[in-house]
Amino acid sequence: MEGITFSVVLIVGIIIGLWIILYLIPIKLWFIAQITGVRVSLLQLILMRLRNVPPPRIVNSMIEAHKAGLQGMKSDDLEAHYLAGGHVEAVVHALVSAEKANIDLSFKMATAIDLAGRDVLEAVKMSVNPKVIDTPPVTAVAKDGIQLICKARVTVRANIKQLVGGAGEDTVLARVGEGIVSSIGSQSSHKAVLENPDTISRVVLEKGLDAGTAFEILSIDIADIDIGKNIGAVLQMDQAEADKNIAQAKAEERRAMAVALEQEMKALAQEKKALVIEAEAEVPKAMADAFRAGNLGIMDYYKMKNIEADTHMRDNIAMPPTSNKKGKDSDKK
Repeated sequence: MEGITFSVVLIVGIIIGLWIILYLIPIKLWFIAQITGVRVSLLQLILMRLRNVPPPRIVNSMIEAHKAGLQGMKSDDLEAHYLAGGHVEAVVHALVSAEKANIDLSFKMATAIDLAGRDVLEAVKMSVNPKVIDTPPVTAVAKDGIQLICKARVTVRANIKQLVGGAGEDTVLARVGEGIVSSIGSQSSHKAVLENPDTISRVVLEKGLDAGTAFEILSIDIADIDIGKNIGAVLQMDQAEADKNIAQAKAEERRAMAVALEQEMKALAQEKKALVIEAEAEVPKAMADAFRAGNLGIMDYYKMKNIEADTHMRDNIAMPPTSNKKGKDSDKK
């Protein structure tokens, strides 16, 4: 029994040892690399394992590059890119695609684009097959005050040399929208825009909106133009309403001033009437003083009363009928 147990333990130990050796020394991967013409040693593969770099990923990428005719691809460069957080397979795929499409893309540039967070393979594909971007509805107003709602399609191609540090699609769409607004705003009439929408494309393209971006604008096509509101008429109506409110406010101010002046005049008239009444109150006193001094006799007093009565009678005769009737009623009272 002890001999059987020892044999089983020995066999298990041999199996575990072989598994560890085959894991640390990927002989199959080394053999595949040798028969495909990729020069990589077993020591390099072992060191990749120790550095936590998957050897199949590096070796398969080198085999792909070698078969595609890419020269100068080193395992150390691929390991460094992997350890930096890059996507080794995507970089190699992009280099192969660029080589087949005659696009000038170096390994250094490809790794820089990949580490910058952009999809380098998608960028190469966009360089070969341009991408069409639909802009959101852009609202602009022509000089005649008519609002136009425009939609455009922008055909762009990736600019490999400016993918690192270049602006993205949002910047391109913002610049195209700004160019459309400027182009429509410079037109004297909205009818001219509707008749020749291609003028917008020409004006926008001439501004070089792709400067500093990761794309190259190939064309800008106006897909649709709709007529919106009459902004000029709305603004005139608002201005007229504002002018009316200002005029009403000024008229109310003048009315308030007139009412205040009227009240001042009434107060002044009452003041003058008070002075007249005060002056009339002095007449009896003056007549009494004249009687005492002998300057006024009783006959003079009666004559004055007769003159007052005659004057009052003439005033009643000269009044209109209604006024005369009121005067009689007042006399009766």
